[in-house]
Amino acid sequence: MTTSVLDILIYVFDRYMLEDTNDVPERDDLARDLELMGFGSASVERALDWLADLAEVRLQSAEEPRRGVPSLRLYSDGELTRLSTESRGFLLDLERHGILTPAQREVVLDRLLALDSEELDTEQIKWVVLMVLSSQPGQEQAFARMEDLVTDSAGHPPH
Repeated sequence: MTTSVLDILIYVFDRYMLEDTNDVPERDDLARDLELMGFGSASVERALDWLADLAEVRLQSAEEPRRGVPSLRLYSDGELTRLSTESRGFLLDLERHGILTPAQREVVLDRLLALDSEELDTEQIKWVVLMVLSSQPGQEQAFARMEDLVTDSAGHPPH
């Protein structure tokens, strides 16, 4: 089965994180379960590394997220290649509407660029934002607003 790292992350997120279950398997058990589900072992390892890196970023981020503090983000050439104008605009909208702080945007960008996709679209961004917000304490309201966006099939911008 050919799957991307994001496919595996969405599966794990949906199965374990959205269900508020306390029985998330240890890494080796989770890897074995994912491989039994048909995901390739190399992709599973990359996905689990991605999750471990997300947890590490969360632990390093001691700064309290501040909403409404204006910031300016200049993208590198490599980021511009992988993030379309629409994708960058979507991130800016999330920040403008108080769903992401500038610090959270940087975590999202870090995690997006760690995916194995050549070009990143807004659907991928929605899922990564949801995962980042769910990994940070005190982000229930922003998470709920983002969850509404992810489940909205029309993909309307936040309001």
